[in-house]
Amino acid sequence: MKKLNLAIIGQGRSGRDIHGRFYRSEANTFFNVKYVVDMDEHRRALVKDEYEGAEILSSYTELFDKKDIDLVVNATFSEMHYPVSKDLLLHGFNVLSEKPFARNRYECEDLIRIAEEKGVVLAVFHNTQPAPFYQYTLDLMKNGKIGDIKQVSIRYNNLARRWDWQTLQKKLAGGLYNTGPHPVAMALGYLDFDPNTRVAYSKLDTALTSGDGDDFCKIILTAPGKPVIDIEISSTDAFSDYNLKLQGSKGTFKCNPQKYKMKYIVDGENPERPVIEEFIHNDDWTPVYCKENLITHEEEGEFGGDAFNSGTKRIYESVYYKLTENRPLFVTNEMAKAVIGVIENVHAENPLPRKF
Repeated sequence: MKKLNLAIIGQGRSGRDIHGRFYRSEANTFFNVKYVVDMDEHRRALVKDEYEGAEILSSYTELFDKKDIDLVVNATFSEMHYPVSKDLLLHGFNVLSEKPFARNRYECEDLIRIAEEKGVVLAVFHNTQPAPFYQYTLDLMKNGKIGDIKQVSIRYNNLARRWDWQTLQKKLAGGLYNTGPHPVAMALGYLDFDPNTRVAYSKLDTALTSGDGDDFCKIILTAPGKPVIDIEISSTDAFSDYNLKLQGSKGTFKCNPQKYKMKYIVDGENPERPVIEEFIHNDDWTPVYCKENLITHEEEGEFGGDAFNSGTKRIYESVYYKLTENRPLFVTNEMAKAVIGVIENVHAENPLPRKF
């Protein structure tokens, strides 16, 4: 397998500690880091020893005269994703953008249109969608082990506060734009990215944040004939012991990215009980609550890998084969646009005051 040449813009937490960690790992059989761009001189000095042989640049515009780049990764600040990706596409580069894809659906559609007109590849780094824990739940929904899924609860919660740029609306930040693309993408996947999906309820608020961006988010999504999807992204929940919980007609499943538990019944082991219209009673005719001890089964297990290793590798693998063999992307741009569509709607329904 021949490695392709890559340039990455931005060496913040995502650029250095997610993308960069992958580039330096044995799992990276796809790309050679040719150029690293960061506007901060201290970060440029830091990465000189981390990307052997790479040219370190201070501005992404310095890439425009380079002829040996197969892919540019846009890991800039969130509010820069759209303008920087647009500039790169217009200059004929293939682009992988960090999330959020853009601010709204219009910007997403604009990037998709330009990529098509220029004949280049555009992709979005949604590394949770291929993560093992999420893919396991998609299979669980199909195999019927816990029955027909009635509700999915997605929790990205903790008790914590932030005071960095990711708390500022002007930086396209707050919990929904920052963390939200992960649970919203998963939610839409459970709904098969149904175009009839609607936001049945939403609320954005601030609690512990030092900025003016949301750090409390509640969203309920629905689609015809599909389960209810309940999303929370909260800085006020100290007792959330799962990221995903599926409630089915035969049982319940819950998990975090590392491990899972489920409890369920098996067809035939609990014969159907006939309805009793009169009150239920003991032999002496004293009333009794309607209950029984169902025969249940319990399972526990662990996942191999998470979004930061398995998920990241799968995204880069997908982009590599899109570039070399024109295979379909694992996460399509239409999927990423749908995610931003939900986020845009929720922000429109819950405008927060700007303080910065």
